[in-house]
Amino acid sequence: MDKPVLQIIVASTRPGRAGREVAEWFRERAVAAGHFDVELVDLAEVGLPFLDEPNHPKLKQYVNAHTKEWSATVDRGDAFVFVTPEYNHSFTAVLKNALDFLHHEWQHKAAGFVSYGGISGGTRAVNGLRQVVSTLKMIPVVEAVNIPFYQQFIAEDGTVAPNDVMIAAADAMLAELAKLTGALRPMRLAHA
Repeated sequence: MDKPVLQIIVASTRPGRAGREVAEWFRERAVAAGHFDVELVDLAEVGLPFLDEPNHPKLKQYVNAHTKEWSATVDRGDAFVFVTPEYNHSFTAVLKNALDFLHHEWQHKAAGFVSYGGISGGTRAVNGLRQVVSTLKMIPVVEAVNIPFYQQFIAEDGTVAPNDVMIAAADAMLAELAKLTGALRPMRLAHA
């Protein structure tokens, strides 16, 4: 049986963002763990406009090419890790828009979170995000990576230099995502 696909979604599109670097670090941890085939999905590259489909996402009657491409991308994923900063005690509008574009493609898939920010490490963004993904019938794991004062972990070459807590949290989250993804796979196949 093929390995499940883990998609790491970079939720910030802001110039000068750290999200891509944080996601690259996490991608390396995910590949090393060996539980998944890993894909990096950068919302800055996906470039979705604000929701512009005339039909409700539950109908899956997409008319725009960008929505059809986004649907195919998300459909391919078996589990997701959202790499998000915290903006004003919440997650990014770009991520909310990307989630709202689709419905069925998210269902019965595991979700994890890598957040970064100031003193809270992005935890308030993750709290809001947990509600949204749960409404889409995704199953969020409890384990998460929260990076407070993230700038201290960005090396001069732009890579992330993690501490032991970040590494342990990433590995624990990946292990839980793998268990949950295996448990959810029969449910998704039954509804395919």
